[in-house]
This record gives sequence, structure tokens and C-alpha cells, in this order.
Amino acid sequence: MSAAFTLSLDAMGGDAAPSIVVKGAGLAHVRYPNVRFLLHGDEAQIKPLLDAEPALKSHCTIHHTTEVVSNDDKPSQVIRSGRQTSLWKAIEAVKNGEAAGVVSAGNTGALMAMAVLIMRTLPGVHRPAICCLLPTKVGESTMLDLGANAQCDARNLVEFAVMGECFSRAMLGLARPSVGLLNIGSEDLKGTDVLREAAQILRGSHLDIEFKGFIEGDDIAAGTVDVVVTDGFTGNVALKTMEGTAKLYSSFLRTAIKSSILAQIGMVFAQSVLSQVKARTDPRRYNGALLVGLNGIVVKSHGGTDALGFSNAIGVAVDMVERDLNTAIGQDLARIKAEQAAEAPAQVGS
Repeated sequence: MSAAFTLSLDAMGGDAAPSIVVKGAGLAHVRYPNVRFLLHGDEAQIKPLLDAEPALKSHCTIHHTTEVVSNDDKPSQVIRSGRQTSLWKAIEAVKNGEAAGVVSAGNTGALMAMAVLIMRTLPGVHRPAICCLLPTKVGESTMLDLGANAQCDARNLVEFAVMGECFSRAMLGLARPSVGLLNIGSEDLKGTDVLREAAQILRGSHLDIEFKGFIEGDDIAAGTVDVVVTDGFTGNVALKTMEGTAKLYSSFLRTAIKSSILAQIGMVFAQSVLSQVKARTDPRRYNGALLVGLNGIVVKSHGGTDALGFSNAIGVAVDMVERDLNTAIGQDLARIKAEQAAEAPAQVGS
């Protein structure tokens, strides 16, 4: 049973909000009965949904607001004029100490921009990153950045490695996750100057990180390392490529099954095996990306998810709060900063 604390939910964010938010909170309540929820949004829409969830209703408080951030709104626009929206108020509740974390299925760019402005970043973090779990051949792995930062320097990649390693310890229960930098080859001389500099810093650090060096694109699905580190441009392209490939093979399979009576009969006997594969690769199972590096817990749910997917995003927020992720990240980044400060005078003297 989880400890008692409150999570802030953007009830109006997502393609099917507020229905999936309330139903998702209801599913999460079964798993985390001690967690309370602040629902930010239109009370006229939220209240009837809560009335249909009597077990959840006593654990929820509605904070009424009629303004909503749409998927088409630009981050710069919502920063200027979105301070009365459900998304802004949901994030602000964490800043004000009313909640321990926030979950939203709304506009990703707006969520990141608002969260950075309201919460700021952790000490030692120059840029937050989008981080989530992915299925692999041997289990699950962590990957970041998945789209927050199109361009990164070596310092950013090192910070991502530290934050991803802490996230992997918290979510996967690994004592010492392995970390790799995504590159066009595993050899030390491959890749950009930024990647090679980041690798040098990680190899020279005294942090208890099992750095495996460079990995390639096919290592992601193979599960070669527990934490895959890259810039947001590359990470987002890689993620969308994996999602597209999964959909492609699913369409191939459906077409092949429909091609003959024998294939359809075989499908009946293979149903249990295919159900296992479907459950293993169900995107709802991995729903909930952490905006890691912020001075607060912020989880982004996929906008098109259903109630089960949103409940899993809530689960990510619960895990991060209970495991005090930000404290672990702060300690590791402070150690790297101290090491670099100690090395600076030696380099000048030489």
C-alpha cells in the first residue's frame, strides 16, 4: 500500500478528457487507495463522472476552471495567456505544495514549457528531458531524451545519463543499471565531438554508473543496456520508428491471417500465444513519460490513451514520489559538479 499523498491531474488534457482521466484515476485508486487526487477542469463535466465512481469520489477534490490548453496551442502562446487553464493550475498545485506530482495527457510542448517556468529545474540540471520505459528482447529499458531537446551538448547528455540511471533504478528496481550513448557505431572514434566528450566525462566520473560506452540503434530493442541516452531529436525519431514498425508488422500479421481459411484456423490455436505478445507490447503498459530534471514530479500521458493507460501514467507518478527520485538525481549531479570543479585547477596548472 502506497503512502498517503496527493497527485494533481489535468482533467481536461487528452483526446477523451475528462472521461479517461476520471476513469483512469478510478483504476489507479484500486492500486493506490491512499493517494488523493486534485482534478483541475470544468466541474460541470467532471462531477457527473465522479458521481459514477463512488469509491473514488471521496478521494478527489475538483478545482474548477473552464479554460483548456488545446493540442494546437503553441507553448509561447499558453505561457502568455494560459494561466487560468486546467494544465497551468494542475502544475501550479505542485509548486504550491498542494500535490506531490502532476499527470497530464495534454499538449506536450505546453506541459514542458509551463512546468519549466513554474517549477524550474533541479540544481545542476540545465535542461529537463522526456524519459520513459520501452519493451526490449530481455525485459524493459529506459530511454531519454524523447523529444524535449532537439540539440544537446555533452553536459546535457551527461545529465541525461545520470537522470536516466536514477529513473531506471526507481522503475525497474535495478541496483546498478547499465548506461549507453546512442551512436552510429560502438567504436570510440565514431560519432560527433559532443558524443565523444560526453563519453569521456562519464568514463572519468567516480559515480557508481556502469557506463557501457556507445551503442547502436538495434541495441535499443535488444536491451543491450538498461538506459539509452541520446538527444531529443534522435530519440523522438527512434521512438516513432519503433512505433511505426510495430504497427507495420501488426498489419502484415492481420493481412496474412485473412489470406486463407487455414491461416484463420491456425489463428484459433495460436490465440493464447498472440495474446501474450499483445499484452507484452501493449503501449498502455508503458504509458507515462517522466519530464525528468524538473523541481517536481511531472508525468506526460499519451494524449490518445484510454483509462487503463492513464492509470499507468498515474502509477509512474506514484513510483517517482515514493522513491524520492529527485533527491537521488540531485546527489549524483552535485557529485559530478564537484569532480569537475576539482579538475579545473589541475587543468589550468598543467
